[in-house]
Amino acid sequence: MDLDALVAVDMHVHIESDGHGHTDMPDEFREAAQRHFGAAHTPLDVTAVAEHYRQRRMAAVVFTVDHESTTGHPPISNRDIAAQAAEHADVLIPFASLDPARGEEAVREARTLVEDHGVKGFKFHPNLQAFFPNDRVAYPLYEQIQELGVPALFHTGQSGIGAGMPGSGGIRLKYSNPLALDDVAVDFPDLKIIMAHPSFPWQDEALAVASRHTHVYIDLSGWSPKYFPPSLVQYANTLLRDKVLFGSDFPLLPPDRWIADFAKLDIKPEVRPRIMKDNAIELLQLTGARSDDLPATQPGASAASSSSSEALASDRAST
Repeated sequence: MDLDALVAVDMHVHIESDGHGHTDMPDEFREAAQRHFGAAHTPLDVTAVAEHYRQRRMAAVVFTVDHESTTGHPPISNRDIAAQAAEHADVLIPFASLDPARGEEAVREARTLVEDHGVKGFKFHPNLQAFFPNDRVAYPLYEQIQELGVPALFHTGQSGIGAGMPGSGGIRLKYSNPLALDDVAVDFPDLKIIMAHPSFPWQDEALAVASRHTHVYIDLSGWSPKYFPPSLVQYANTLLRDKVLFGSDFPLLPPDRWIADFAKLDIKPEVRPRIMKDNAIELLQLTGARSDDLPATQPGASAASSSSSEALASDRAST
């Protein structure tokens, strides 16, 4: 990965298809989410995502979500995502997802995924996985991840998954209050924690947790920057300037749109590159040799890869 050539690192990108017909969630959830966000598109696999980001000279953290214990839907294979990401190592950084409900199996698999498959972090979705982040059932898994020295990324705040379905598809918002991560940060002081999304309706809680703990970060995915609350912009410019990360939530929110809106925010010139790339490089401890094989396309250029119906994507697409 040529870090100098990259213009950004997107910390939040979903792999929706394994490329062989299996998708990341049941059809009724996917169809409801697409209706809710006005973001109808064919589910994207690793290859399509890699091409999308390569044409923009960006890197992307990619993952699925393991929610089989709550929905009965088998996840896309973490190992397959990692193997395919390795084929696109110039632009893709693989995270994995393990449901804490899997117990010791998840603890063992976490080590295997990092040591044998090159996984660089783990994604949790408390709403979909139906657990509070500070539930002790997850602590053995956190302990393993902390020992492995890779970050844990947690969905926080509002979720579009289940929106518009009867009973919201059983998805409960109570699990994603970022204040629960204060306990996790206290109990695991060496675990790098990333809170995903502006954490509506708990933005102040997220800012308090991130500003209190040196090892807690915020990714800005899932919302167009034009909707960011003033407090988030203020903290990004000051106290959290080294701990705020660009993330889009692609395919629901395209990086081109996010970047165009971010350009209009009152972000200090010296802070902007930290949010777009430098903070992620430091957090993920990315290294890479220089290469000359990346195309010269800049962010905002159209992709020739599989269409994601970007013009229809929601401005607020927290998944």
